[in-house]
Amino acid sequence: MITRQPRRKFLTASIAATAGLGLLPDHAAGLAPTNSPAQKMKFGLVTYLWGKDMDLPTLLDVCEKSGVMGVELRTQHAHGVEPVLSKAQRAEVKKRFEDSPVELVGYGSNAQYHENNPAKVKANIALTKDYIRLMHDCGGSGVKVKPNGFVKDIPRGKTIEQIGLALNEVAKFGDALGQQIRVEVHGRGTSELPVVRDIFKVATNPNATVCWNSNDVDLQGGGLAENFDMVKNRFGDTVHIRELNVGKYPYAELMKKFKTMNYGGWILLEARTNPSDKVAALIEQRKIFEQMTT
Repeated sequence: MITRQPRRKFLTASIAATAGLGLLPDHAAGLAPTNSPAQKMKFGLVTYLWGKDMDLPTLLDVCEKSGVMGVELRTQHAHGVEPVLSKAQRAEVKKRFEDSPVELVGYGSNAQYHENNPAKVKANIALTKDYIRLMHDCGGSGVKVKPNGFVKDIPRGKTIEQIGLALNEVAKFGDALGQQIRVEVHGRGTSELPVVRDIFKVATNPNATVCWNSNDVDLQGGGLAENFDMVKNRFGDTVHIRELNVGKYPYAELMKKFKTMNYGGWILLEARTNPSDKVAALIEQRKIFEQMTT
C-alpha cells in the first residue's frame, strides 16, 4: 500500500534531494536544509499589507510561486480565517496548508490588554483564547497579540502589570493547545524596548514571547544592539520586518544580531507599499533576505 505524503513534506524532501545535485530552483532556495545558523532563519509573509486582498488559494499560490514558505494570517483579511469558522471549515483550512509547501506560521490578531476598562481587558483575553483555538484547529503554531499604548492619567507601572498578567493567562491557555503567544512590540510608549522588558518581568510564563517589530524606536536610547539584547532572551518564533530595501532601518545589522544568537524562527515581511506584481516583489524581498543572511 502506498501512503500519500502531505505535499509540504514531499516537496521539502524533493527540494533537499535536488539541492544535493546542485539543481535547486531559485524560487525554492530558502528551503534548502543546512547546518549553517544563517539558514535556520526562514523568510515568510504577514498578510498585512501585500496579502490582505487575497483569498486563501490565491495567497498560497503567490507564496509558493515566490518561494515564501510561511505566512502569518492577519485578522479581517480576505483569506477569511476567523473564529466564526465551523469545525469543517477549519479542517478545510488545515488541509489546504497540509497540501501546500507553505506553512501556517500563525495568526495576527488585534487582541490588546492595556485599556483602563476591566470588561474590555476580559473580552480581549476571551478573544485571544478564541484565536488560540482557531490556530490549533487550523494547524498553526501561535497567535500574535499586542499592547497598543498607555492610557492617559493611568500610571505606566499599573498598565505594564495589567498587560503582563493578561499575557500569563493567555500564554498558559495557549501552551495547553500548543500555541505560542507572540507579543508584537507595538503601540505609543509600549513599543519602547525598556517597557517591553518590564512587561516580560511580569509575564513570566515562558510561552509568552516577544515578536520584534522593526520600529524606528528600536534605534533610540542605547541603539539597536542595546535594545535588542534587552529582550532577546524572550524572543518567540516570529519577527516582523518591513521592506528590506526601503527606508533607513539597519536590517543588515539586525540580521547579523539574529545570526549571532543562532535564531531559528520566521522573519516575516509586514509590508507597507503596494506593488502591482506581488510575486515579483516577494521574490525581490526574499533574495535580499537571503543575501543578508548568507
